Amino acid sequence: MPDRQARLAVLIDADNAQASIVEGLLGEIAQYGIASVKRIYGDWTDTRLKGWKAALLENGINPVQQFAYTTGKNATDSALIIDAMDLLYTEKLDGFCIVSSDSDFTRLASRIREAGLKVYGFGEKKTPKAFMSACDKFIYTEILRDCSSVNEPKKKVTKQKIQKIDMKLLNLLRHAIEDTADEAGWAHLGSVGQNILNKSSDFDPRNYGFKKLRDLLEESGLFDFKDVDPLAHNSGVQVRVKRKRSYE
Repeated sequence: MPDRQARLAVLIDADNAQASIVEGLLGEIAQYGIASVKRIYGDWTDTRLKGWKAALLENGINPVQQFAYTTGKNATDSALIIDAMDLLYTEKLDGFCIVSSDSDFTRLASRIREAGLKVYGFGEKKTPKAFMSACDKFIYTEILRDCSSVNEPKKKVTKQKIQKIDMKLLNLLRHAIEDTADEAGWAHLGSVGQNILNKSSDFDPRNYGFKKLRDLLEESGLFDFKDVDPLAHNSGVQVRVKRKRSYE
C-alpha cells in the first residue's frame, strides 16, 4: 500500500539519553512513520533515571528493567540489542530508531540495514562517527532539545561563516548537486538531499540553524534555483551551482 505509514520500533538507551529530548524525539520520529514499539532500557532502581518517569507515562514508552549485575559492564546495551534482534525477526517493521550516543550499537545498526530496514539514529554530537555512519540518518539530540526548549531558537549560521569557515560543508553541498545534475547542471532538490544523506548520515540543515535544505543553500549565495511547473513530468524545485564563481 503506497499510503501506508512505516512502522518503526523506538529503542532508547536511558543511560545515554536525557528525558528533555522526548517531545522533540517523538515529533521527529513522526515524520518518518508510526512508533509501533516504544521501549526504553535502564536500571530503574538508579536515581539518575528518575527524570524519565513522567516522560514515560505521558508518551506511552514502556520501561524495560535491566539490573547492572556487574560494575563496569553495560547490561542495558545487551538487553536493547537482544530485543532489537527479536523484533527484527518477529515483528513486521519497516525500521528502527535507536536513541543512544554509544558506539556499541554500531553493529546492530549495520545488521538491521542488511535486513533491508531503515535505521534512524539519535544521539549527541559526541557520538562516535562509526555509529552515525551505520545509520541511514542520524539526528543530533541537541536539535531535539532546542525544539522542546522555551529559549530563543538557535541562531542561523551567517553567509560569511558558511563560506569562510565550513568549506567541508560547501563541498558536500556542491558535490551532491553535481552528482545528481542533468547536462545543464540542474538537480532536483530532493535528489540532492538524498545524495547528501548517502554521503553523510548526520547531515541536517538544522545543525546550521536552518529548517530546510533550501534555506541553507540560499543563504550561502552560491546556488541558483528554479521552480518547475507542478504539471510537468519532473516537477519540484531544482538547484545548480552558480556559474563563473569559485569558492574553493
